[in-house]
This record gives sequence, C-alpha cells and structure tokens, in this order.
Amino acid sequence: MSSFNLKKSLLQKKERSYLNRDFDSLRAELFRYSTTYYPDKIQDYGDASLGGMFNDLTAYVGDVMSFYMDHQFNELNLETAVEPNNIERHVRLAGVKITGASPALCNVDFYVKVEAEVVNGVYRPKRDYLPIIRSRTKLQSNNGTIFELLDDLDFSKADRNGKLYADVSVVLTDNAGKPRTFSLKLTGLCTSGETIEENITVSSEFIPFRSITLSRSNVSEITRIVDTDLNEYYEVEALSNDVVYKKVANTTSDSETVPDNLYIIPAPYRFITRTSINSSITTIVFGSGRADSTDDDIIPDPSEIALPLYGDRKTFSRVAIDPNSLLSTNSLGVSPTNTTLTITYRAGGGLNHNVAPRTLRSVVSLLTSFNQSVPAGKIAQIRSNLEVNNPEAASGGENAPTLDEFRAIALNYKNSQSRIVTKPDLIARVYSMPPNFGRVYRVGVRSNPTNPLSSLLYIISRDADGYLTVSPDSLKRNLAKYLNEFRLTSDAVDILDSPVVNYKFNYTVAIADNVDKTTTLGKINQSISNYLRTKNFQIDQPIVISDILNLILNQDGIVSLENYNFRNLRDTVKDRKYSSVAYNLRQHTMRGMIQPPPGGIFELKYPEYDIIGNAV
Repeated sequence: MSSFNLKKSLLQKKERSYLNRDFDSLRAELFRYSTTYYPDKIQDYGDASLGGMFNDLTAYVGDVMSFYMDHQFNELNLETAVEPNNIERHVRLAGVKITGASPALCNVDFYVKVEAEVVNGVYRPKRDYLPIIRSRTKLQSNNGTIFELLDDLDFSKADRNGKLYADVSVVLTDNAGKPRTFSLKLTGLCTSGETIEENITVSSEFIPFRSITLSRSNVSEITRIVDTDLNEYYEVEALSNDVVYKKVANTTSDSETVPDNLYIIPAPYRFITRTSINSSITTIVFGSGRADSTDDDIIPDPSEIALPLYGDRKTFSRVAIDPNSLLSTNSLGVSPTNTTLTITYRAGGGLNHNVAPRTLRSVVSLLTSFNQSVPAGKIAQIRSNLEVNNPEAASGGENAPTLDEFRAIALNYKNSQSRIVTKPDLIARVYSMPPNFGRVYRVGVRSNPTNPLSSLLYIISRDADGYLTVSPDSLKRNLAKYLNEFRLTSDAVDILDSPVVNYKFNYTVAIADNVDKTTTLGKINQSISNYLRTKNFQIDQPIVISDILNLILNQDGIVSLENYNFRNLRDTVKDRKYSSVAYNLRQHTMRGMIQPPPGGIFELKYPEYDIIGNAV
C-alpha cells in the first residue's frame, strides 16, 4: 500500500463528533481527539501549556459560532426573536400597522350666546348671528393637553321644519320676562394632539419610492399632503391601491337620514406610512412612477425589454437586465420630483391624554365663520362669550404598544388575510385599529347564545390614571365602522362594555418570632400587588387563588396561613370610587379559581388600600 493510501485510510478511521456545542464539551472533545490521534506531538494540555491554549482557543471559536448560529436561527421566528429590528420586520411581514401612542377622544359641548329676535311673534336666537365653529379649533385641559375639534359645528343648521339642531335655552330676559339672550349648545368630537404643518422641498432627481421622514413622533394621522401644483396625495394601505374613499356632504332631501355620501375617487398620487417601533417616528413612502408619464400598465410590457441581435451575430453572452426597469410604472403611484410638499399631520397621544370630566374648559385657538352682515363688534362679543366643557372623561388614549404587545398582535394577525373569520382575527383587528380612532385597552370575544352567526365583543378602556373605565360611544362607533370593512357578510358583531369587578383581599398569617412583621407583610403585599396588576389580566381571565397563596407561603418568615378572603367593592368606599358592578366572589369560586362575569375583567384598583394583611 502506498503512503498516500495509508494516510487516507487512517484519516477515514478518525472518529469525529458533531454533537458538541458549548465551550466545555468542545474543549473535552478536542482534548480527546488530540490525545488519541496526536499523542506524540504534545503531551502537556494543562491550563498554562501551549496545547491547553490551542484547545481553549479552538473551543472558544466553536462556542461563539454555535451561539450566533442559534441566535440567528431564533431571529427567523417571531416568537423567539429578541432583536428589536428583527421583531419589527416580522411584525411588518405579518401585515400589522405599526403605530405610536394613540390620542384620546372626547365629546365637548360648545356654548354660544346670541341676542334674541322676534319672528311671527316668536322669540328665537338671531339666525344671522349664529356662527360656524371650524375644525382644528384648539382647546386645552387643566393638565395642558391640547385637543382639536374634528368637524365643523354649524349653529345655524336646521332641519326641514326650520328647527335648529342646537339645544336652545334662555339665559337672559328683560323686565317683562321676554328673552333677550339665548344660549345654544352643540356637541363636537375632539381628539388630543396637535396639527403640525411641514414644508418639504423635493429635488428634481427622480427617485422611485421616495421616502420622507417626519420630524414629530407619535403621528396618529396624516390629514393632507399637497404639492406646489396642488396635486393632493392620498394615504393607502398598499401602493397598488389606486382608489380611495371620500365622504362628501349630502345635500339632497334625505340628508337628515344620510348626512354624507361615499365616493370612490382615483388616487394616482398616493403614499403609505411606516412607523418605527423603537422611535415612533413616521416615514412616508411614495410611489415609483413619473408624473410626466402616461404609462399606467399594471406591469411593463416584457417585450420592450428584449434585446435584438444586430448584424450576422450567431452567438451572444448572457445579458444582465436591471430588475428596476420592471418597476418603472405608474401603477404603484407617482413619486414627487422638483416640487415642495406641504404635509399636514396630527401628532401626540398617550395615557395621560385621557383627561377627567369637566377639565376641558380653555379655548386656545378659536376658528369661526360668520355671516358677512354681522358687525365686527358682535363677532368679537360672540367669540369672547364662547364656553366649552367636556361632560364625560376623554378615553381611548394609550401609550405606544411595546415590542411584546406587537409580537402578540402579529401572532394573531398574520393568518387573518385582512378578514375576520376566527376569534383571534377579531381580537387582532380591534387592537390594530388606526390610533386616530382611539384604542381600547382590553378585548374579549364570546359566542352569542341567541345567534350562532353573531359574536359578543367586550371592550374596556383606561382613564388618565390608568384605571379601567367604560369606553365612550364615539370610540364604539369608530370601532363598528372599522370592523365592518373586514367582517364576513353573514357575520355580526355586538360591541358591549366589559363589566369591571373591583375587589379587596384580606389575609392573616403566622410569622416567626425572629422576623419583623411589618417588613414581612409589606413584602407580601407588594408581591400580591405585582401579581394582581391590571396589565396582567385579560377579559374573562379568572383569579387563580393558589398562585396568591404561594406568594404568601413562599415569603421568608411565614409559618402558616391562617385565613384569607376576597370581597367585592363597588360604588364609593371612603371617598374611593369603584365600579358599580355587584358580584359575589364566593359564589363564583370553582376549582380554586374566581371566575369573572361573562365578558368581565377583574381590577384591584387601589392595592395600597385593598390588600390588607394581618400577623398573629
């Protein structure tokens, strides 16, 4: 046998293991391999020897490579990814619209005072003096949060019988008791946040899918983009969508029943938005077509890309074709060039925007329109007498979802295919509603016992202090309109308020003599408070009693648990306000769990008062 064949046969007989992945196992395998096949080369493999150094360095490299291989594999899965940028990519691929903090919504009463006039012997507000309060009128709450009116309020608007839509009341009479001044009230929907206008100069260079990053974070809505030539750009879900829906005031005889008409309009100038999870900064992405081109094919004609062979050439080499030429089409919208874009958007939001009732009283910027016949002095007087008030608390404001919350939404959302079929589809769609419509805090879905084709959707919101509160009607209406676009024709969804059950927890423990009782009880109360925090509970989630008992018994110094009980709290207790839900917790305890009412949620509202521990 030749020396080459002998060497080859020896190599084939060497045993190699591919099951070692960490430093210690790799080092042990390298030591075994070296001493087995190279016993005459190096005999010393101690920590201070050259052989030990080679073994350690090789094991270290293998351990690092193994770690990064596992890490990269985990990053391919949404459930196991930990890198924020990779989680954001997974969320986008699942089709979830990433948003920042959402604004709060609030119904605000606007009051104006005008003098009286007599028509056919009847006293009424002077119609010519009634103003229109324009949208984007700014109000300010006691905590400094800015709210803006979303739609115009026309105090002169009346039905077909001439009756004003506004609520009219007499505020001042003369000596004979005849009205001199009337007060009129209209309610308008306001949203928190401020309207910002940015002017962006776009170069003459044509850039497909041009992107522009806005300066403010937590953008809830882009209200308008218009260029120098007055071309208006519309926001779409995908650049392939070439039409948008627009509401137009209904001026026909059925306007009382149908106040607005819905029109489909073409949108050659369009854009999409992308928001970063980490910074909550929004980037606008435009289309890839040229404004001066008439090409509107869905895809370019492939024959136009074919290369002719000139002369008598019989052979040719491979030719590389730029794939970007397949994107030179206006079917994905127009990319702006050599113009100035005026971008108007609304930004701001958060949990602290859920202001309390009767705290929205100041007018920061009042936009009005009057009849031309109204004297300037009267206009100034009416404007100065304007009053505002929010009879109910603002709701729907939420902080930006965390990475874990986006991960949970995407896991439910990625298989929904933009329609609601299953329960996870419905929950994911509710959580992904655009933030300018408000956001609910918790969602629960139950089957309707009276209608197999209907589902009961329970929702709950939070106020500015983080306590659970009933979602306002305006948020429910927005949610109903939003869900209607995704539900199946034969399905129905009933939106209901989730009943909130407040409670207190009392317990008595025996503590060892060598342990400070006050400190021990404080640690137990803190552990129970952390476990029963509202963010740890979903709608229809029970309280597992054994988990709480384990927290008590596992505390150092606890000898035994003497007794414990849960008790419902409602209405007002010692100046602390609770929900009005009366619920017998003992009767609804089964198998060691306290079950909430159907569609209900538990809330330990004041843990510093509602967790009471005693020591014996």
